[in-house]
Amino acid sequence: MIRILLADDHTLVRRGVRLILEQESDLSVVAEAADGVEAVERVRDTEVDLVVLDIAMPRMTGLQAAAEIAQRRNPPRILMLSMHDNEQYFFGALKAGASGYVLKSVADEDLVGACRAAMRGETFLYPGAESTLVRDYLDRLRRGERVPASVLTAREDQVIKLIAEGRSSREIARDLHIAPKTVEGHRANILGKLGMRDRVELTRYAIRAGLIEP
Repeated sequence: MIRILLADDHTLVRRGVRLILEQESDLSVVAEAADGVEAVERVRDTEVDLVVLDIAMPRMTGLQAAAEIAQRRNPPRILMLSMHDNEQYFFGALKAGASGYVLKSVADEDLVGACRAAMRGETFLYPGAESTLVRDYLDRLRRGERVPASVLTAREDQVIKLIAEGRSSREIARDLHIAPKTVEGHRANILGKLGMRDRVELTRYAIRAGLIEP
């Protein structure tokens, strides 16, 4: 039996995906989460084999949660679930440690197969993703070659997401368990790295990077 944690901020979506999965005798949803932070917490207190994460969730995105979960000792397999047929999100999912990327529009066709592929240690590519660029990227990963890193660190991604959501420095400090001065330091570093001036530009960047939805 494959034990699954399902994370999506929409209750109806979780319910629908759960129905798809639990029609199969070898798949069981043993835990649910409404955002990335809760998903990370559930992985800590629940034994799961596979985590299915929505890309865009409040507090912490699916990509950020995947990266944190993948850092655990003996982490579960990870699949990303998204409504976006977006190359940047797809690459971000692979970089975060996901075994595949499933489009919500065809989840009833692809998700079960993607779960089983992930548990076999295979990478699931949604239909249309096998472009030359994707194959080249995966080949480079398999050969152990260096791939371009993100401009921002994982912590800076968390900070910019919360800034774009309109949180104050004090609120961000509370959510991330750091000092407000540390938040201001991160903000200054982010603006410097990206060559930006204000929250508006940071919000546009966060949307393009898939940290928040438009």
